[in-house]
Amino acid sequence: MKVLVVIDMQNDFINGALGTEEAIKIVDSAKAKIDSYLEAGDTVIYTQDTHTEAYLQTQEGKTLPVEHCIKGTPGWEISQRVYVSGCPVIEKPSFGSIELAELIAGMGEMQSIELIGICTDICVISNALILKAKMPEVPIMVDASCCAGVTLESHQNALDAMKACQIEVIGGKDDDSV
Repeated sequence: MKVLVVIDMQNDFINGALGTEEAIKIVDSAKAKIDSYLEAGDTVIYTQDTHTEAYLQTQEGKTLPVEHCIKGTPGWEISQRVYVSGCPVIEKPSFGSIELAELIAGMGEMQSIELIGICTDICVISNALILKAKMPEVPIMVDASCCAGVTLESHQNALDAMKACQIEVIGGKDDDSV
């Protein structure tokens, strides 16, 4: 079994409160990747950054005082351009999700796990490392062409850090398969 994890492809991260041009640019490639997994009969799981109206009082909110992904708001919703109904969605109040790792670990023998989404340097790397810690023998990949970071530099730094932790980075400028 193969699993694709779509990290936080939410309106606030694409073109909302924390949106970037880089995030807008990956939407079509992310959707193509999602479609290819589903057409092959593989599993797609979405994560959804989820905060409450008390966000600014949280540790994260004090460090990043930009309200975003407040549950129930349009910015919290997964972009309709990438969301496929029927796929599981894991709401996560923090960067990484233990619940996601436990769900995937409980699915049985895993051929590979691939991650795409936003932000490479915060939530993608956090989930990739949690998954690697939970399932060290399962190949874990991140498609750089379907990820966007806060900045281009921090995106690349996160990809380099994941490579150092034996997470395969594909779809980037150094990938011969693209």
